[in-house]
Amino acid sequence: MELEKRLKEKLEAPTLDYEKYFSKKALGMKASEVRELLKLVESSDVISLAGGLPAPETFPVEIIAEITKEVLEKHAAQALQYGTTKGFTPLRLALAEWMRKRYDIPISKVDIMITSGSQQALDLIGRVFINPGDIVVVEAPTYLAALQAFKYYEPEFVQIPLDDEGMRVDLLEEKLQELEKEGKKVKLVYTIPTFQNPAGVTMSEKRRKRLLELASEYDFLIVEDNPYGELRYSGEPVKPIKAWDDEGRVMYLGTFSKILAPGFRIGWIAAEPHLIRKLEIAKQSVDLCTNPFSQVIAWKYVEGGHLDNHIPNIIEFYKPRRDAMLKALEEFMPEGVKWTKPEGGMFVWVTLPEGIDTKLMLEKAVAKGVAYVPGEAFFAHRDVKNTMRLNFTYVPEEKIREGIKRLAETIKEEMKK
Repeated sequence: MELEKRLKEKLEAPTLDYEKYFSKKALGMKASEVRELLKLVESSDVISLAGGLPAPETFPVEIIAEITKEVLEKHAAQALQYGTTKGFTPLRLALAEWMRKRYDIPISKVDIMITSGSQQALDLIGRVFINPGDIVVVEAPTYLAALQAFKYYEPEFVQIPLDDEGMRVDLLEEKLQELEKEGKKVKLVYTIPTFQNPAGVTMSEKRRKRLLELASEYDFLIVEDNPYGELRYSGEPVKPIKAWDDEGRVMYLGTFSKILAPGFRIGWIAAEPHLIRKLEIAKQSVDLCTNPFSQVIAWKYVEGGHLDNHIPNIIEFYKPRRDAMLKALEEFMPEGVKWTKPEGGMFVWVTLPEGIDTKLMLEKAVAKGVAYVPGEAFFAHRDVKNTMRLNFTYVPEEKIREGIKRLAETIKEEMKK
């Protein structure tokens, strides 16, 4: 405890003016509001509906233990050695075959590189494709950490609103026409089309196909981020955008974080080989290679059919929690509050009446024993104040119900003001 106290004092009162040593980019860096919020509530009695964490109960611990033993007995020389930057070849081949069977994506048109979580994939895409001033289209709202990753490379963000069918592709088309008249071009469109983070909505097949047509017509690339696509609790599956990509314009991002365990830090990029090659070169200077030990375990997990067997277990575990949150919102929320009704994923997006600032309200909610993520952080221009993201995968149903009840009480008090 004494050491912790001394370290805290040093951080609070540095002996040097360290700020002058930081680069301009470093001075502009901001901490993730989600991460900072998790620090606030992790050691308290607060019911946290804030994080995007999978439930530890879903981790296939026994199977991982068996595979780990096998890996150390039979594949230690590969698992404990440096690996190639592109990734462990058997895992890459297994993922390509899995995507072909699962999503109808032809292997012949796809090359795969393993990354240290799909978060690294986002940073590498920014590193390889974004020049200062390039126009990057994002959904409004969109994944906070994607904004952070891309922002480092100084793009100009253009926001396109969402509705219950995902990105408003019609509004995107209008914006593309407007930009063309100004002599400007979009470089990338970033989308989470299935069970979007933070909104939970899913882009319709019609809009996915139209987005590809616009990419061809206006000559831009699409980054399709799909961390949640396998977590479907109701409704009919929709193929990834990559399944209709005939020109190689889509970079598809996948991850094991929600369907195996986030601690493995394994994601992947599936894209046209020429794009993968440049991303591979960029990755060489970042970390040389993704953790080979985790990669070999993941390979045996996929190859052994465990992934396909495990996904239904995760769905069975999360569906009651999704249902519990939707039911509690219906029961406790006052009139004037709206929320999405996701068919899968991990999040519900809540919109409060105009004039309520959920960032300012958070302290009051935490005082009542519940936490959420204020929605402002999920907008590139931080121009929407009356929204919030709720997570339903991490805490059990009874806590979800109590958490929503506490949150509704907080909102009612704000609305009275």
